[in-house]
Amino acid sequence: MLLLRNASVRLLFAGQALYWGCSIIGITLTSIVGARLAPSPSLATLPLALLVLGHLVSVQPLSLFMQRRGRRAGLQVGALFGVAGGLVSMAGVQWGSFTVFCIGMLSIGAYQASSGYYTYAALEAVDPTQKGRAAACVVAGGLCAAFFAPPLALWSRNVLATPLAGAYLAIAVLSALGWAVMARLREGAVPQPAPGGLAVLRALLGRPGLRAAVGMTAIGHGLMILVMNATPLAMEVCGFSAASAAQVIQWHVIGMFAPALFSGVLVDRFGSRSVATAGAACLALSAVVALSGLSFTEFLASSFLLGTGWNLMVIAGTTLLAEHHAAEERGQAQALMQLANGVVAAVMSFASGALLSGVGWTAINAVALPLLAVAAALLFVRSASAPSAPAEIR
Repeated sequence: MLLLRNASVRLLFAGQALYWGCSIIGITLTSIVGARLAPSPSLATLPLALLVLGHLVSVQPLSLFMQRRGRRAGLQVGALFGVAGGLVSMAGVQWGSFTVFCIGMLSIGAYQASSGYYTYAALEAVDPTQKGRAAACVVAGGLCAAFFAPPLALWSRNVLATPLAGAYLAIAVLSALGWAVMARLREGAVPQPAPGGLAVLRALLGRPGLRAAVGMTAIGHGLMILVMNATPLAMEVCGFSAASAAQVIQWHVIGMFAPALFSGVLVDRFGSRSVATAGAACLALSAVVALSGLSFTEFLASSFLLGTGWNLMVIAGTTLLAEHHAAEERGQAQALMQLANGVVAAVMSFASGALLSGVGWTAINAVALPLLAVAAALLFVRSASAPSAPAEIR
């Protein structure tokens, strides 16, 4: 197995697991902390919004920094943002300061941005025939976090005298472990960066394959965020308990990461386009199941398929992107994909609650079908117009 043979992939797998451990703790508790500290109920989700903002403003600077200084340095900087964010957030909880807590969330958002580059680092550490497996191995780190993070969140919230403060200390500790893991990452060649500016972005977006990679990945990621955020609220409206909603979300997380055990092999064997098409089909099937009824089984099956479709589209999109940029363009190309994902995720995060209350659960799932048609169109244009990458592009 690639994960066992390649030291860089093993380290990036561990780093991804540690990051997702932080993320799951944050997802579990941050809205609760926000509600307790916010001066107004309307501001309870502001910390999560600022986490998204921290992600967005950090994506491009981190990518360009890594283009110049290398992966190891950039990923270590990202982990240090996680350490700082965890400690500042802990202080905000202990002091009862909503402002300090929000500042901590901004910093954790920068750590989130850096974690998006773990898969790209894995692609650069393997033979071109193993890129799909490398990306999938790193994404599979989230599956480990799905098992250790929820118990850690419950245990750590009462470690310190102030309730919930210990959870953010746990985030700082996990981030510090992530920094130590990244310090052992073997640095490959750092290519001379291409000139920046709008001309480079126009050149990148002029390649149908690259447009397909960015567009369909952003659509898959955005739909996952939109429906995942609405699911617990929809289940509450339907009268299900919090425990039932937690079980559905757990299976959603398993759906997000368990397919990484085979999705990379599928990409390497059948190609990025075929696997992305399968991912879009899973997302469409998720919407159809959700539209078919409101039972617990339908919520669970829909959420599992939602996670599976996301996994297939992200693994395929990440690998497809690498096929359509040169080494010196990786900073701009990868920042473009991460920025697109981040912007779409932010819009979908903010829209999810409003759409659910305004148009309802059925309409949210119905929106998925035309968006998936757009993703399929992008893949078709790619296959028809650009069957192979230019010789100098990889």
